[in-house]
Order: sequence, then structure tokens, then C-alpha cells
Amino acid sequence: MSGDPQFRAPVKRLYRTRDDEMISGVCGGVARYFGVDPTLVRVGAVIALVFAFPATVIGYVLAWAIMPSA
Repeated sequence: MSGDPQFRAPVKRLYRTRDDEMISGVCGGVARYFGVDPTLVRVGAVIALVFAFPATVIGYVLAWAIMPSA
């Protein structure tokens, strides 16, 4: 009975966070979506910034513009 609403898995949504934001809440939202510590996502973002500066900045700005705020 996969069509029955009580057996459906909850839908995960990707939102920018307001309570765990440093700049815009993108890293906090990604961390909450994947269930990891926001500090790990921020460290990963800084490492990506060092190795792929233009792509990381463009990706962050696009995520900031596209992701809805929670």
C-alpha cells in the first residue's frame, strides 16, 4: 500500500536557516538537510573557496538566491 499517506516518507526540504547563519544561512541549511554539523559544511566551503574560488563564489551566490528562507 505505497499510495497510503501514512506510509509515505516525510519530504526533506532545503532551506536557508535563520537561526544558524553566519552570512546568509546557506551552509546552515545544507548542514541541516544532510544532518551534519554546520561547522563541517563551513570548513568544506572554505576549502572549496581556496581551491576553486570562482566556482565556489558563483555557487554560493546562486544558492543564496535560489534557496528559500526558513
